[in-house]
Amino acid sequence: MNTRKQQLAAFNRLLDIMDDLREKCPWDKKQTLQSLRHLTIEETYELADAILDNDLQEIKKELGDVLLHIVFYAKIGSEKQAFDIADVANAISDKLIDRHPHIYGDVVVENEEDVKKNWEKLKLKEGNKSVLEGVPKSLPAVVKANRIQDKVAGVGFDWEEPHQVWEKVQEELSELNDEIKNSNQEKIEKEFGDVLFSMINYARFIGVNPENALEKTNKKFINRFQFLEEAAKKEGKQLSDMTLAEMDVHWENSKEFFK
Repeated sequence: MNTRKQQLAAFNRLLDIMDDLREKCPWDKKQTLQSLRHLTIEETYELADAILDNDLQEIKKELGDVLLHIVFYAKIGSEKQAFDIADVANAISDKLIDRHPHIYGDVVVENEEDVKKNWEKLKLKEGNKSVLEGVPKSLPAVVKANRIQDKVAGVGFDWEEPHQVWEKVQEELSELNDEIKNSNQEKIEKEFGDVLFSMINYARFIGVNPENALEKTNKKFINRFQFLEEAAKKEGKQLSDMTLAEMDVHWENSKEFFK
């Protein structure tokens, strides 16, 4: 691994390159905070994919892309005389010190839960009116639900045992089933949302990240379905011409390769 001196030199090199690109490259010169936003979101999702795949080389590459965006935003901020990369680094450093009084102060904690509770209390002292203020509105719904539940748990608003949460899941499923029988589409949607919310909460209690779990299932389904498509091609068939029973044979075979 690199020494701290080498790490700082590498970061300085990136800052120099950013200065050059902003001055000399037509594309880089045109970019704004707003134009980079959707690209940053895309890069973040690519990093998330690499993490799920546990591809360390790809993670390194995608981290570089995300770091470039951070440096890019800071460069634009400096041009606006608003902030630069040092301000960004110092701001997060100050916040980390303030939010970790058990490391940089005299607060005593027993475990991770104590740390999370102190974190939320400190945020309220800093001026946040609600524990939920820090949840971005544009988060995907599954991620947002998980963050909401995690944050309210940090101030003690939570179930005590996993079986209580599972009972809530069963209750919500029953209510959904009732509305399906009544054929009330608006209420069906509402109850379906309650089922998802309670399942996400249960995932937290059993140590599962619901977003990661669902995405892994998405990837598994894609791999199995593409296996099915390739098997059909080898037989000279189109999926639309096959019976469900014929497709199911290949689907079952795909499970040997993608579990």
